Parts: sequence; C-alpha cells; structure tokens
Amino acid sequence: MAKTPDNENELNQDENQPVEGLTSYEELVKELEEAKYKANQHWERILRMQADNENALRRTERDVANAHKYALEKFVNELLPIVDSLELCVTNSPQDQSSQAVVEGVDLTLKMFYTALEKFGVKQVNPVSEAFDSEHQQAISMQYDPELPAGTVLSVLQKGYTLNNRLIRPALVVVSKTEK
Repeated sequence: MAKTPDNENELNQDENQPVEGLTSYEELVKELEEAKYKANQHWERILRMQADNENALRRTERDVANAHKYALEKFVNELLPIVDSLELCVTNSPQDQSSQAVVEGVDLTLKMFYTALEKFGVKQVNPVSEAFDSEHQQAISMQYDPELPAGTVLSVLQKGYTLNNRLIRPALVVVSKTEK
C-alpha cells in the first residue's frame, strides 16, 4: 500500500528549501564549477603528457637516425692513421725502378681506401690555397708569404675528414701571413 501524506503541506514544500539529504542550488553550482575546474586540469595534464610523449618519440627517432648515420665514426678514426701512412709512403718513396711497382701498388690501395671511405660518407678536407676555416681546419703555424692574402692555407700537414658533413678530424694546416 502506498503511503499518503497526512498533511497537504508536506506535498507542497517550498522549492527554495533543500530536501533532506540534498544540497542547495548554490552548493550544486559550486560543486559543478569545481568539477569543471578539475576536468580542465586533467585535460591540460593529458595534453601535456601527449606532447611530452610525442617529443620523446621524435627525440628517439632523431637519436636512432644519428646513431645509424654516425655509427662508423670510431671505425673511421681508427682507419685514418692507416690512410695517412699510405699517403706518406706514396709521397716519400724513392724514385728508382726497383721500388716503382711497390709504390704503384700502395697508390692503388690508397685509391681503394678513398673509394671505400667516400662510399660510406667520409670526405677529405684538403684546403690547399683556400681561405682558412677554423671550423674544419687547425692552424699549426703561420708563414710569411707576400704573394698571398693573409689567412690563406699554404700547405696541409695532415688532411682532415668529415663523416656525413660532421667533422671527425680537422685538417692541420700552415696559414699565410703578410707581415714578417
């Protein structure tokens, strides 16, 4: 059986009066605003986390690409003294008939080394008669030469090398100066 109110006044309660167990309209609006504020905070946090995640992915992709691109750097650094020795052998060998065949063989081996290095992105820095570039060259000494402008590379003592446009060894050079 349904329970009926004893008094009609109970049915017509004032609408501004909170019902027992419920809160007032102002409290509900306040709770709603707090919920909106918290939701906005959480949304902003999610957006920041997504941006951080995307940045981490891009950074990882770039690091992996650089690792692939420059993985040969240590190996190339170990080969460069061998190339230097072969170059010295070719330039400083005696010019007699008995050693000519050996020098030609060393020269061919050196050319094969150059080809292999270029195949993997290694390029020589050999700036003879060019302007001095401190990013790719290291000046060992300066020499007076009135015919050339100051800062011109007179000779290269040791060639420099780059790997995929990244310097792995600077060229050691002698630079001209105009004053004694």
